Amino acid sequence: MIRTVVADDHPLVRAGLVTLLGTEPDIEVVGTAADGEEAVEVARRLRPDVVCMDIRMPRLDGIAATRALAGPDVEDPIPVLVLTTFEIDEYLFGALEAGASGFQLKDADPAVLVRAVRSVAAGNGTLDDTLTKRVVGEVLSRRRIQPVTAARGTDLLTARELDIVLLLAQGMSNEEIAEALVLEVSTVKSHLARILPKLGVRSRLQAAVWAYQNRIVDLPT
Repeated sequence: MIRTVVADDHPLVRAGLVTLLGTEPDIEVVGTAADGEEAVEVARRLRPDVVCMDIRMPRLDGIAATRALAGPDVEDPIPVLVLTTFEIDEYLFGALEAGASGFQLKDADPAVLVRAVRSVAAGNGTLDDTLTKRVVGEVLSRRRIQPVTAARGTDLLTARELDIVLLLAQGMSNEEIAEALVLEVSTVKSHLARILPKLGVRSRLQAAVWAYQNRIVDLPT
């Protein structure tokens, strides 16, 4: 069972997400929050598998709340799925830097939102297809998230690990990477467990951004 916390300051949106997720047989909404401070308190107390986090909230915004739960200084991070509107702004990229495991548009198809929660809970991360190019392009223009330089990174990665990073940056799941490289899914997971600390990142999403940022792969056109 995937235990989730829903944090959104709009009662109707919050109730809608609770209803949507609560109807899934493998998802349980164990808590809700109406602002960032409450989201941090509830998540730390309940230790859910995923926090669905709105960005614009009172008292403590979604970026600060995400950093408190999943930031680089957090010893035992809680995965955060950021839910955002179509208009990309500073908050979205700040949330990525704060340690978010995924981004999803609020107006996406309900089935897509549910898949996003499952993906983050499984440790795969997720990035809405509509946002991919804009998010990666913005990160490239800023060049903020560079835990390892490109040269150093490719030195640290084995040839097989680099293959996996390239496919990861294309948005492939563990199963798709395994099929493409003729590997067992468990082998792909083992490689990823070694890749993330080598690059100094915590999530698949940040590893993919690292690959684009350091010109390991080109920004899609």
